[in-house]
Amino acid sequence: MKIIAHIHTDFPQKFGIPRQSGLVESLKGTIVFEPEYRSPDAVKGMEDYDYLWLLWKFQVPEKDNWSATVKPPRLGGNTAMGVFATRSPFRPNPIGLSSVRLEKVELTEHQGPVIHVSGVDLRDGTPIYDIKPYLPYVDSHPDARGGFAEDVKDYSLQVVFPETLLNIFPKSKQEAIVEVLRQDPRPQYHDDPERKYGVAFAGHDVRFTVRDGVLTVFEVVELK
Repeated sequence: MKIIAHIHTDFPQKFGIPRQSGLVESLKGTIVFEPEYRSPDAVKGMEDYDYLWLLWKFQVPEKDNWSATVKPPRLGGNTAMGVFATRSPFRPNPIGLSSVRLEKVELTEHQGPVIHVSGVDLRDGTPIYDIKPYLPYVDSHPDARGGFAEDVKDYSLQVVFPETLLNIFPKSKQEAIVEVLRQDPRPQYHDDPERKYGVAFAGHDVRFTVRDGVLTVFEVVELK
C-alpha cells in the first residue's frame, strides 16, 4: 500500500474529530499529493463529481493481535459489538473510509493538484491511500438499515459559546467549531459536570464543561 497524499485539517489531535464524515459539513480539508502523484492528469474529470471517497490510514498504535469485539463510545463504552459491525479504528488493518464533499481542485505551481474538501473527519496529516469518486446511483442506499448507529445519530448537545470567545476564530471557522462541540466530543460514559475538557482546533484549545446536556465554553487558549 502506497501513501499517495496527506490531508491537512484544523485538528492536530484525535479528540474532538467528528465520529463520521459529513456530520459537520463546514469542516474543511486540503489534500496534497506526494511528489510522485502530482500529475494534473491524475485528477482529470474529478470536478465533474460532488463527493469523493477517501481511503486513509488510522493513526493508532500498531498491535500484534486483534480483538473480535470493540466497545463503541456511542453505546457508553460498555456494550461489545463485533469489530466488523463498527467503524472503530482498532481493526486488523487500520484503514478508514470517508465520504467528503469536493469543493474544488486547485492546480498549483509547487504542489501540483490540491484537492479542497469539506465534511471531513480526519486528523491533520492523515495519510491517504486512495481517492475514488462517489457514485450516487450505486453508493446511495437511503432505505438501508443503520444498525445500532441509527439509535444515536440524532444525539447532540446545546452549545453556549460566548461571543467574545467565538470571535477569536475567523468567521470561516466559527460554524465548524460550534458544530464540532454540538456533536459531543466526550466519551459517552463521561458524565462529570465538574470535569473540564479541551478540543484542539485551528491553533487554539477550546475548553468547556458539560452539565445537563448543555456544553459551555469557558476559555479559548492559543496553542503554542
